[in-house]
Amino acid sequence: MKKIYFITSNKGKVLEAQNKFSTINIDIVQKNFGYPEIQAEKLEDVAVFGVKYLQDRINEPFILEDAGLFIDVLNGFPGVYSSYVYHTLGCEGVLLLMKDFNESKRDATFRSVFAYKEPKSKPLFFVGECDGKISTELLGDNGFGYDPIFIPHGSNRTFAQMKTDEKNSFSHRGKSLDKLINNFGKNITI
Repeated sequence: MKKIYFITSNKGKVLEAQNKFSTINIDIVQKNFGYPEIQAEKLEDVAVFGVKYLQDRINEPFILEDAGLFIDVLNGFPGVYSSYVYHTLGCEGVLLLMKDFNESKRDATFRSVFAYKEPKSKPLFFVGECDGKISTELLGDNGFGYDPIFIPHGSNRTFAQMKTDEKNSFSHRGKSLDKLINNFGKNITI
């Protein structure tokens, strides 16, 4: 069985990736090997920097991901600063920022960029998006991060009210992982 390291401290992300990769018999192993996350305008820039930083430090196939929540009425905030905002304000803080906006002004998009790197190969990047809206209250106990306040289009429940399989069928991360998995056998050697 092929092993791919997932460079992250987030166990929730690892569980979602393991769920997806189990279908193609690839073992995803968490490696909490920190790397600097630069402040940039695009998630892609953060992922590119992460790969450049890690490629000479890890001599095994690895993936990393950068994701963000982009709220329309807040001009895309928190966007690339999503992790910082989550750890500073939390979901409650975002709900407070949104308190004066009715349902028609609560549109948001979750974006995910996965980078896949094998030794001596160029990195590959896969982007996934999920449109939805911000709820008016915290809902659900599953997932992590902004899951209790994000309702994907096509559902009336937040990500935190869903089990992993259902969330993956909607989510930005599920979509970018699907693109990565679909690319195996095309450009990536197993």
